[in-house]
Amino acid sequence: MTIPPGKSRPVSALALVAVVLGFGGVVAGLIGHPALGITLRSSAIVFIGIIALRRPSLMLWTFLAMLAGVEIGLDAPHAAAEMHFAGDLFLRLIRMIVAPLLFATITTGIAAHGQLRSVGRVAIKALIYFESVTTLGLLIGAVSMNLVGAGWGIALPATLEVTPATAPTMQSWQQIVVNIFPENIAKAVAENQILQVAVFSILFGAALAMLTDTKRVPLVSILQSLADTMFQLVRLIMYLAPIAAGAAMAYTVGSMGLGTLIPLGKLVLTYYGALAAFCLLVLLPILIIFRIPVRKFVAAVGEPAAIGFATTTSEAALPLAMERMEEFGVPRWIVSFVIPTGYSFNMDGSSVYLSMAAVFAAQAAGIHLTLTQQITMLATLMLASKGVAGVPRAVLVVLLATASAIHIPAAPILLILGVDTLMDMGRTMMNVIGNCMASAVIARTEGALPRAV
Repeated sequence: MTIPPGKSRPVSALALVAVVLGFGGVVAGLIGHPALGITLRSSAIVFIGIIALRRPSLMLWTFLAMLAGVEIGLDAPHAAAEMHFAGDLFLRLIRMIVAPLLFATITTGIAAHGQLRSVGRVAIKALIYFESVTTLGLLIGAVSMNLVGAGWGIALPATLEVTPATAPTMQSWQQIVVNIFPENIAKAVAENQILQVAVFSILFGAALAMLTDTKRVPLVSILQSLADTMFQLVRLIMYLAPIAAGAAMAYTVGSMGLGTLIPLGKLVLTYYGALAAFCLLVLLPILIIFRIPVRKFVAAVGEPAAIGFATTTSEAALPLAMERMEEFGVPRWIVSFVIPTGYSFNMDGSSVYLSMAAVFAAQAAGIHLTLTQQITMLATLMLASKGVAGVPRAVLVVLLATASAIHIPAAPILLILGVDTLMDMGRTMMNVIGNCMASAVIARTEGALPRAV
């Protein structure tokens, strides 16, 4: 949409004023004038709010709420600690609709559009794509930390003794395969096992597709109405997204404080640098190779990525991500199959984090990993990360297990937890972007994307 010149100039001027005020507020705080700093930063947020009113969008309002959350966390940490309930409420509402949304969209996609034969082909393509991209993510994370060496010279706190890591109980590949299939669909829904819900929906859709038209059509019609209702409910819940994002940021900053970045700042900066390298060296070439327009894709994933970044929960962005990719042109049945599956097999941001954190832990413990050890580490991470979907702090489980396998102590990993939330923001955002992109790539290989896209 072209912005009329009369609106473009005022918006640009307001944005410039907001940047100047925000920068001035940061400088004032650093040189010992906290009151002036608060005033200037708050004024900057007000100007951004005016911009949001002139050009309303979910992403802009989410960004504004995140800035306000950071300011509240810095200036009123006790009040910020009480705001976490807003984020929890938003996540509860999202979790409420995930299972029926997946069931309705996957089932109707298979049964109503005759895609039964295509499911197996898409599944194989998706798994090959997931494994390739996450392996590249692991490599970039390891190379980045080896080049920067952020772990060398880190002083471990006296309270953290350098003892061998105790490996959490990991699943065998047989257990991983068995756990993909739900033994009780109600239990899978209650425990929020997204992949199990998706598998049940695929099997249900396949069975429904095999019925005669007289038996299939009435149920498909009901399920189609359920899917449309769930997407409408998503739009209603998304009005709370900016509030939830702001509350999450306020709680994070208020409970941790920006001072926690100082001793591990190099680690955090290295991680975000590695994510930038992953985007430029992996994601961008894939978009170009598969002829997916970069600007249009960025516009489509902007809002779900922002929600994932603020809430540090991929699940919070799942319904909106599915809706945006369907609007982008990806058929509903591909969106509803690929994106949920990617939550278990395509953790792009997590793969970069895992290898980087493992090398960092070795460096902090004074251990020089050989090339053979690093290859073993990457192979272990690649396999172990596929069996922890739905486990709280899943990356920590994988990291501790891998550390035990290559004899890295647990203490440096516990040290990372101090800034894990700050990196989890980028990790979750990249996971959301990666899964959205996977659906677009698979749709292109199936010839299911419109030519205009």
